[in-house]
Amino acid sequence: MNSLTSVWVRKIRRSFGAFSFGAFSESAQSMTETALLLPILLILALNTINFGYFFFMAVNLASAPRQGVEYSVQGFNTPSAQSFPSAGPCTTTATNTVSYLTYDDMSGMLGGVAPCSTSTNNASVQVCSQSVGLTNRGQTNQTAQCQQFGPPATFAAPASDPESPGFVLHRVDVQYTVTPLIKSGIFNLVMPTSLSFHRQVSMRAVQ
Repeated sequence: MNSLTSVWVRKIRRSFGAFSFGAFSESAQSMTETALLLPILLILALNTINFGYFFFMAVNLASAPRQGVEYSVQGFNTPSAQSFPSAGPCTTTATNTVSYLTYDDMSGMLGGVAPCSTSTNNASVQVCSQSVGLTNRGQTNQTAQCQQFGPPATFAAPASDPESPGFVLHRVDVQYTVTPLIKSGIFNLVMPTSLSFHRQVSMRAVQ
C-alpha cells in the first residue's frame, strides 16, 4: 500500500512539474513576442501622428497663398476707388497689406510663424503684384514684379499671363519648413527630420 501511494505521489509531482514548466514556457514566449513587436508598434503609431501633422500643415499652407492672392486682386476695390493693395510693408501698423494678411492666415495654425519675422523658423512669403511694378510693361511677356518677406528663400520667377498685356498674373508664394511633432529618437526612423513645403497660387488681374 505504501509502495502504491508513493507511485501516485511521484506521478502527481511529475504532472504538476510538467504543467508548471509549460506555463512558464508560454509566459516567456509571450514576453519575447511583446518585446519584439513593441518597437514596431511604436514606430507605426508615432510616425502616423507625424504624418498626420505634416498633412495638416500642408493643408494650412495651401490656404494662405490662396487667400493672399485673392486679396491682392480684389483688395478693397469699390466702384469709386479701384486700386490694388500693397504687397508690403509687413508690419503690425500696415495690416491691410497682402504680405501681412498672408502671414496672419498662417500664424494661427503654424507654430513659430509670426508676421514678417526674419527668424529662420518662420515662413517665407513672396508677393508678385502690379502694386510692386511690372516688367516688360505692355508686351506679351509682361510679368508682375515681386517682393519677399520673412527669411531669405528662393522662389521661381512669375509667369506672364496667356492674354498679356491685357491681364497680369498676381502670385503669392509661401515656403515653410515643418519639423515632426513627435521627436522620438530611434522611433523616428520612417519620417524625415523635416519637410520643406512650397505652395504658390496665381490669379489674373485686369491691366
